[in-house]
Amino acid sequence: MATAAALLPALLALAQDGALDPRSSVQINLPPDSPLTLVSADLGQSRAAARGGAQVLDLHMGLSLKNASPNRIRGVTLLVLAQEFTPGGKASVAVPSLDVAPGAAFPVRIDLRLLRPLQPGSAAPVQVSLDGVLFQDLSFYGPNRLDSRRAMRVWEMEAQRDRRYFKSLLEARGPQGLQKAVLESIARQGSRPRVDVRVARGRVTSAAEAAEHEARFAFLDLPDSPIHPIEGVARISGSEARAPRIQVRNRSDKPVRYFEIGWIVRDGKGGEFWAASVPASEPNHVLVPGRTGQVMQDTSLRFSRGAGEAVIIQGMTGYVSQAEFEDGRIWIPARASLEQARLLGLVAPSPEEQRLAGLYLKKGLEALVEELRRF
Repeated sequence: MATAAALLPALLALAQDGALDPRSSVQINLPPDSPLTLVSADLGQSRAAARGGAQVLDLHMGLSLKNASPNRIRGVTLLVLAQEFTPGGKASVAVPSLDVAPGAAFPVRIDLRLLRPLQPGSAAPVQVSLDGVLFQDLSFYGPNRLDSRRAMRVWEMEAQRDRRYFKSLLEARGPQGLQKAVLESIARQGSRPRVDVRVARGRVTSAAEAAEHEARFAFLDLPDSPIHPIEGVARISGSEARAPRIQVRNRSDKPVRYFEIGWIVRDGKGGEFWAASVPASEPNHVLVPGRTGQVMQDTSLRFSRGAGEAVIIQGMTGYVSQAEFEDGRIWIPARASLEQARLLGLVAPSPEEQRLAGLYLKKGLEALVEELRRF
């Protein structure tokens, strides 16, 4: 793809510690036919520091981008690159739950820490490029290097689902019914049990941890899911689960090319925690209607609480959290299915539900009602 564009030109001094020079530190690449144009960029308190043989870049940037397309924008994903092949050298910034009209500008924050080697004579700046833009009709623009098309379509479908839920309460029960529901959502978000999850390829357990054993999954079968999980096992050692093997069946009438399994772990005290939603299908592997298949992954998940305290796994529950059909259409669980399976108190709320709850807290019930009536 041809690269043009908005530049904060060229080279970041490799050995320099301190604030980044806004004239010479970041290159922002937007293609000539991009639906976005750059209005302004501010490096704020971004800094660089040498650490051994590497340079640490603490980026705290503010971008203002303009919708140059004729369509409303629902999501944007940017790739931020300091070094393509260095661990910690690249990251992404995704902005879901947008509603940007043609010609309107909107802000994007980039708060990241990146690494790149100290190589005298290297002329590679920090580069910000566009991975994808999602429009109101779920059409997509961009190279999709990060698989952002699927991720942003999932977020937008979740947004539509959750807006419909709150709007239906407004219509059926009035503003007071809506207020009760959003307060319940805020309470769930505040009380939802959380764990930190490290996902890696292969095994990361230390020899000091408990002996490894095989454990079976329990499965929640969401009735509207196109994929039916039949059985599954994983190797368990202390706070780590690895090498899951899951047998599933496509009970829909359409080929499925991708799906994810949500993991819920139970600790020794009986507490349950939503852990992660993990890809369960390999690229280019299509499960045809009625066919049963087994997915196997060389993946490890290690669980801990905020202070690094290990979560010793006593049991695991899985459910299908999303699926993509071969024609590109996406399935996500209905809100009623999440509620019936008692998942609403465990799974992370959608970005849109978080946004609507935040709008209520900042501006009150009237602003929330007005926002829902815009759609």
